[in-house]
Amino acid sequence: MTRRKWLWPAAVLVLAVALAGCGGADDNGNGGGGNGGGGSNAGAGNGNDSAVTADAEAVFAQSCVSCHGSDLKGKLGPSTDISAVGGRLSQDEIRNVIANGRNGMPAFKSQLSADEIDALAAWLAAKQ
Repeated sequence: MTRRKWLWPAAVLVLAVALAGCGGADDNGNGGGGNGGGGSNAGAGNGNDSAVTADAEAVFAQSCVSCHGSDLKGKLGPSTDISAVGGRLSQDEIRNVIANGRNGMPAFKSQLSADEIDALAAWLAAKQ
């Protein structure tokens, strides 16, 4: 019986820590990424796809991995599995979800730049 007394609070604590990690932005509204994250390399069609991919992966690692996992299969249940999101949503739809949020996902338009959101959307749209 005494083991059960600590099990429930421990489960609540683990869930609270996991949910608090979603987003990755600091109190100033910065999405992290150290020295600027997406920057100017995120533009489509600039002939620098590897830089866009690197930028998107860096932004993902800083702002998304806590909920979606490094393998994109989700850490908080099936709804956070985005490993094949490009097969379900268009690049514009993905961009909209990142910017404005949906269901349990928070909006990132105040934490990420438009270039970072565009790079993430392009990168995720290729995941099919």
